[in-house]
Amino acid sequence: MDIILRAFIQLVDLFLTIYVWIIIARAIISWVNPYPYHPVVRFLYRVTEPVLAPLRRIIPPIAGIDITPAIVIFIIFVIQNLLHRLMITFLMF
Repeated sequence: MDIILRAFIQLVDLFLTIYVWIIIARAIISWVNPYPYHPVVRFLYRVTEPVLAPLRRIIPPIAGIDITPAIVIFIIFVIQNLLHRLMITFLMF
């Protein structure tokens, strides 16, 4: 049972890491004026918008800069840290 739970936690950690890179890619693409119908741009917006849009309603841009990607990345890092601590605490002993 420990092996399955450890594998599940590592899988979630992997997905969160990939999602962080997707958010970073979207932030970098937003600095240039991308063609909105390009498949990569559409994928990045479609995958990240459900997470970023609710935060954007709560946290407005500061001086015209959208900080919601940084906040989401911070939240993901906190979740990953909690998962690592959970794995160390419960699965190592």
